[in-house]
Amino acid sequence: MSQFTPSRPIPSPLTAPFSALQQSVTVTFDYQVHFTFNLFDCENDLLRDVLNPRSTAKIAVESVNGAPISDDAVNHEPVNCIVVVDGGLLTSMPDLVAQIQRYADHHRAAIRLKVAPLVIAGGEAIKNDPNQVQTVQQLIHAVGLCRHSYVVAIGGGALLDMAGYAAATAHRGIRLLRVPTTVLAQDDSGVGVKNGVNAFGKKNFLGTFSPPDAVINDAAFLLNLPQRDWIAGIAEAVKVALIKDAPFFDWICQHAAALVNRDLDVMQQLIYRSCQHHLTHIGTYGDPFEMGSSRPLDFGHWSAHRLEHLTHYRLRHGEAVAIGMALDSTYSFLIGELDKAGWNQILSLLDTLGFALTVPELTEFADVPMHPQSVFSGLHEFREHLGGELTLMLLRAIGQGFEVHQVDIELYQQAIRLLETIARPQTMLQEIAS
Repeated sequence: MSQFTPSRPIPSPLTAPFSALQQSVTVTFDYQVHFTFNLFDCENDLLRDVLNPRSTAKIAVESVNGAPISDDAVNHEPVNCIVVVDGGLLTSMPDLVAQIQRYADHHRAAIRLKVAPLVIAGGEAIKNDPNQVQTVQQLIHAVGLCRHSYVVAIGGGALLDMAGYAAATAHRGIRLLRVPTTVLAQDDSGVGVKNGVNAFGKKNFLGTFSPPDAVINDAAFLLNLPQRDWIAGIAEAVKVALIKDAPFFDWICQHAAALVNRDLDVMQQLIYRSCQHHLTHIGTYGDPFEMGSSRPLDFGHWSAHRLEHLTHYRLRHGEAVAIGMALDSTYSFLIGELDKAGWNQILSLLDTLGFALTVPELTEFADVPMHPQSVFSGLHEFREHLGGELTLMLLRAIGQGFEVHQVDIELYQQAIRLLETIARPQTMLQEIAS
């Protein structure tokens, strides 16, 4: 057997260990949330300008001799995009796909719609089906979108989550433009930096932090919402008011009847203020990608996420959050932080808006916290999803949240029983003020 002989001497090992190489990367994300009415009216230039701002930018171009060249002479390529549409919209807006195609054709100098809009059934069920993500990714592949192309997602929160996850993982990130069509998506989830799908029985187990390139809230979509979805989205605005903004909470109380009666102007004000709070938190709190253990905007969510799963998504997300807020407000009262007047005001508002304060799945197995079907299994899942130690947001007062890292299960069980008593038809909420 021949023996290898190096052509040059092999250097001897370093006598000193290698020192660590330090790297620090800062990435800045900028995106705008726009507000409009009838986005796909061909005379509405907003979508065109957001997708392809260069198509209408006032660019001063000079020739060699210094004479200005008309903007019309500058070649601006149309931006490539696909559109994913929530199929639930077509029930009340059967012409929506045709409207989108007409809009793209009208603005074809700026927008190149690569294929007819992809219609996918909306609702939480699509987040439980991995084939839905692959369907969007296959379309991205088939039409040859690049990282500078756009996925335009039009629909409720579940559709935006699923399509956003597909866009974020194709080519490690294709530009995303969200068009939320529900109250909840417009005032909360649609303006945030997260996406995700459900897996292994856990909500949003798979997902990324990937800010959209833009969000467009079109109030016209809200006109066609079923009453249940119109109301459900208000929960996230109540949430942010409870933990950050007492005057906003008072405003919601004052306008509760108008909200229930579908006053669009009032709803637009609620959505705008909720958006402001969510965007301010994301941009200034210092942890937009949730690297730590705190999630202060998730008041009422540890039980809400679990209740969605336990009810097989019979509950809308906003409805589950309302129950979660009722539970955490009651617990805050029982531990002596939230006063009785504030507690009563919170439950009364939720009731006035039409939210249930409990469901059978909340009370079932509540006395057996370790049971897999107990709502208390949500505490472990919530901590696991955040990482680090358990961190829950509770209330010291309306508009003043605070964090805890331990809870008293027996007091939470008492809170559940109390809500069950209050929610009985023969028991009026006003009685708890006495």
